[in-house]
Amino acid sequence: MTPAPIAVALDAPDLETAARWASLVTPHVSTVKVGLELYLRYGPEVIASIRGASGVRVFLDLKLHDIPNTVAGAARAVARLRPAILTVHAGGGPAMISAAVEALPNTQIAAVTVLTSLSETDLESIGIAGPSLDAVRRLSVMAVGAGAQALVCSPREVAAVRAEVGPDITLITPGVRPVGAASQDQARVATPEQALADGADLLVIGRPITGSADPGAAAAGIAAALRRTLADSGRAV
Repeated sequence: MTPAPIAVALDAPDLETAARWASLVTPHVSTVKVGLELYLRYGPEVIASIRGASGVRVFLDLKLHDIPNTVAGAARAVARLRPAILTVHAGGGPAMISAAVEALPNTQIAAVTVLTSLSETDLESIGIAGPSLDAVRRLSVMAVGAGAQALVCSPREVAAVRAEVGPDITLITPGVRPVGAASQDQARVATPEQALADGADLLVIGRPITGSADPGAAAAGIAAALRRTLADSGRAV
């Protein structure tokens, strides 16, 4: 059975737990995501532990944001880890995004637009012209123009971003919460089925899977629901 387009966020307290979660969800999902907390605690070796024998795609979510030369160097530093996806902040500007793309040609560079934890009030307080939908659209167009092959946006903006950038850009949506799950620190959320129907390609889901008593079963249940959504819409499963 084809794994569902889900990236499970492995925000674990230790490497053993993260590796266990990865082994439980890998039969059901296409991707696992390693973020700052895990990477900074255990370093590059975390990737081999997570990937294991399955060879699952690894989404390295470091959200690089610095001058172009520094970001290029950081991207080259992780090349040996063979991440499928590496994130940079779109707010770093076109030269920074282009530098990452050129430094890591075999990895999808995903530009993070507006963090899903930010509300309209937050955007105003940090000086970003809103509303959030307009900010996300501006950053998306700029990032794609600079060479980004993927974009990270909340599920609330994915339909508008798809209309702006066309079908060839991978849209990654955090802030995805199954019906009944708490939104926690995410301000702009949607269900997995809605995000997929609106045009998302990869759904980032963490605590609703990893916080359950049986992460493998939770991943399997969400994956099955997504396959039904894809089948009903005529998209490839």
